Amino acid sequence: MAQRARKPAPGAKTGMPKGNRGAPARTSAAPARSSNPPKKSGAPKKFGAAKRTGAPARGGNRFDPRAGGDRSRPAEKGLGGEQVEGRQAVRELLIAGRRKTREIWIANDIDANEVIDDIRELAEAVRVTVTDVPRKHIENTARSEAPQGVIAFAAPLPEIGIEELLESRNGVQPFLVAVDGVTDPGNLGALLRCCDGAGVTGVILPRHRSVHVTPTTAKAAAGAVEHLDIAVVSGLPAAIAQMKKAKVWVVGLDDDADRSLFDIASFANDPICIVLGAEGKGIARLVRERCDVVVSIPMNGQLSSLNVSAAGALATYEVVRARQAQ
Repeated sequence: MAQRARKPAPGAKTGMPKGNRGAPARTSAAPARSSNPPKKSGAPKKFGAAKRTGAPARGGNRFDPRAGGDRSRPAEKGLGGEQVEGRQAVRELLIAGRRKTREIWIANDIDANEVIDDIRELAEAVRVTVTDVPRKHIENTARSEAPQGVIAFAAPLPEIGIEELLESRNGVQPFLVAVDGVTDPGNLGALLRCCDGAGVTGVILPRHRSVHVTPTTAKAAAGAVEHLDIAVVSGLPAAIAQMKKAKVWVVGLDDDADRSLFDIASFANDPICIVLGAEGKGIARLVRERCDVVVSIPMNGQLSSLNVSAAGALATYEVVRARQAQ
């Protein structure tokens, strides 16, 4: 916690709070921490030169990853994505260049490989600081299960207005995916990876009661979040009404639907939005009622449903198949 600004009494000693050992001294009365401050070196920096034992010190100009990200900022306030973990996800962050990357940490015992070399070269090209840190520090900071020895700290992902998603681009009709009530970040990440592969032109997420882009999401998406246009809306029913006004076919996937997914080929060439719900709950009643068509995926085995990423892969590539056939 930062020390409150208070004018000291004449002659009184001014100390520094114990929880802010890494911050610079606030008054001349505070004891000097070191007469020989650590020297800065060129990128990549070697972690430990300043003898830090925790996260970067607060109060200086250095970026503090805990000042943002999905640990301290609730996902519903924005799209997220401030902390990116995993080699492929970090590399795509730098390649896309859609948002500012503040700093990258790489484990100092990591084996050299093509992806790590790419990350260092790309970071150097855009003047992003790369810091070599102990692997334990990576693991303590990570919020995904396997960060692969790489973490990047960046500005939040940009949100796109839904109006932009409803416009044709380069002669391609809108091909959208709306996600209703999905709370598993790994499933959302895998779905976003499928969307990028299928050429989806935009993804729509509800602002509330749905996971946004966490470190786990970004890692599971393998960098797809950097290339997709994503809109965050206050409610899907209102967004669906807006899409229908723009002549977009809204197709809901639901296990109980009578029509098959393979029936959508007749209008897949038109502007279309596939609406996917969470496994088990499916799409909400009000969302289902607003859809133009509700279809199901034929299940010929013993299980009754697929998870959202698998269902999304089938649905999006069915649109791709139908569009390529015409």
